[in-house]
Amino acid sequence: MVFAASGAPIPLYERYRAEDGLTTADLSVAAVTYFVAVMLALVLLGRLSDHIGRRSAALAAVALATVGSLILLEVTGLPILMAGRFLQGVACGLGSSAVAAYVVDLAPERPRWLSATVVAGSPLIGLTIGAVGSGALAEHGPAPERTPYLAVAVCLAVCAALLVTSPEPVARRSGVLASLRPQVYLPHRIRPLLPAAIAVFCGTWALGGFYQAFSPTISAQSLGTDDTLIAGIVFASFMAPYALGGPLSGRLSPVAAQRLGIVVFALAVAGVVIGLRTGAVLTVILCGIVAGCAQGAAFTGSMRGLLQRTSAADRAGLMSTVYLFSYGGAALPSLVSGRLTAAGVSLETISLGYAALAALAAIVVLTTAGRERVHPRAADGEGTVSTAHHAPEK
Repeated sequence: MVFAASGAPIPLYERYRAEDGLTTADLSVAAVTYFVAVMLALVLLGRLSDHIGRRSAALAAVALATVGSLILLEVTGLPILMAGRFLQGVACGLGSSAVAAYVVDLAPERPRWLSATVVAGSPLIGLTIGAVGSGALAEHGPAPERTPYLAVAVCLAVCAALLVTSPEPVARRSGVLASLRPQVYLPHRIRPLLPAAIAVFCGTWALGGFYQAFSPTISAQSLGTDDTLIAGIVFASFMAPYALGGPLSGRLSPVAAQRLGIVVFALAVAGVVIGLRTGAVLTVILCGIVAGCAQGAAFTGSMRGLLQRTSAADRAGLMSTVYLFSYGGAALPSLVSGRLTAAGVSLETISLGYAALAALAAIVVLTTAGRERVHPRAADGEGTVSTAHHAPEK
């Protein structure tokens, strides 16, 4: 629901553009604001739940998402939209580390792919629920620019009540202020896996950023409609199939899931580009579905490989690092796309850049996945790469 809250504004972007004077470039800036807020939270708050507890951190994420949604009840210009998106981004950043670690801590051992699929899929599935639900409420409910956020706030209140009754797997400990020091956590055990994993995270989430910023525009230009529900469905055509990728690749090894998933993803993105350039809306939607499913397989395979080499004490830091790379992969292309859009470059031309990113990710994965060699001593050590300093390594 934290991610659903962040997905709720997306179908309303075209309405904001038409009725509140926002431009397509403004909407891209709002998307970048969200991504930057997530990354700041991941760097600063990634290990907070190790000290205050998973439940307390999860409740904080729910509270931030609620406040961000309530701010968006009155969008009168870009500053308010940015403020709401910033708070929602911080909530998602905190959720990506704290709630993700919470899920892994409490997950059963079987099936093995379950916790990785839930952790990796929750952001995209949440965004899908938020976008489609918001689109339906905005199109067919009262007060179209308010009802979606009120509905999200009610659901978040229910989540808070459920969290209060949930078990706490982590004991509180000192060092809260020290944990806020900017840090990217990279245990030695996972470092050989990082080139392929980062390629998957960045390459696949880049397309997610494209859909988040431009789904309403695709709907308006390709389908000739400003129906918010249709915009939500276009967004969901890529996001929702993610849930299928993890279970479908459950019988594959992590490396096989990475390789197969990223190759199919790159081919599907090429299909999306062709559909946009030829005006074939059905091709765009079908290839988006295939790309989403392939992303689920590649991302879950990457997560499974990392989690197999990570201890409970490393999970929150690992989750924050994983999503730092993921959101970074979405934010930078979105920023560039926004500048290109403001300069008059067409959406069809911009999509070629995303196809190139997908192809590059596939090349990196195919050349690096499964070829790592870990020295026995390195497998027992751990270290961090900090923005402030390099910690001593064992």
